[in-house]
Amino acid sequence: MFEFEVPTGDFDGYIFDCDGTLVDSMPAHYRAWIQALAEFGEPDIFPEEVFYGMGGVPTLEIVRELNTVHGINLDPVKVTTRKELLFDELLANVQPIEKVVACARAVAARRPVSVASGGHRDVVLRTLRLAGIYSLFPVVVAAEDVKRGKPAPDCFLLAAGRMGVQPKRCLVFEDGMKGIEAAHAAGMQTVLVRRRRTT
Repeated sequence: MFEFEVPTGDFDGYIFDCDGTLVDSMPAHYRAWIQALAEFGEPDIFPEEVFYGMGGVPTLEIVRELNTVHGINLDPVKVTTRKELLFDELLANVQPIEKVVACARAVAARRPVSVASGGHRDVVLRTLRLAGIYSLFPVVVAAEDVKRGKPAPDCFLLAAGRMGVQPKRCLVFEDGMKGIEAAHAAGMQTVLVRRRRTT
């Protein structure tokens, strides 16, 4: 269902996004978004293609962007809190993306690995635990750890620093173009994890 191509050569550190990269959680995130927005009276402002285009952007920033684009005034904290609660109800059914997890396990045997996500720390950690891969990643960078979310490079630079690896020697696995942009801004090479089309 998912495909990616790893560049040749060796790297000193490997950084993985969480949602949509290690775990097939993006459809559940979208369902939570739509229900939360509907509860706040805005059910039609977040088309699915826009959602996937904003993959990796912190939740609070997404609400602010929707406010700007649509000229509305949703409370970012209230919408984010409700959205995360709804996602938590769906999380138990989310599955790891085995092909990416297998790659992470293979490289973790010889190099430092980390997670750099735009999600909130408690949600990211719970996702990793439910997927059975929490212990694989000694370094986890989440939205609360940086001032600027993706497409800014901050989360990837922090992950590299915590691994003790130079950014230019890191390889980033990402499913979102905002994340790819952030990794490139950090001077890192990237692997784009894509959902294979079935039609």
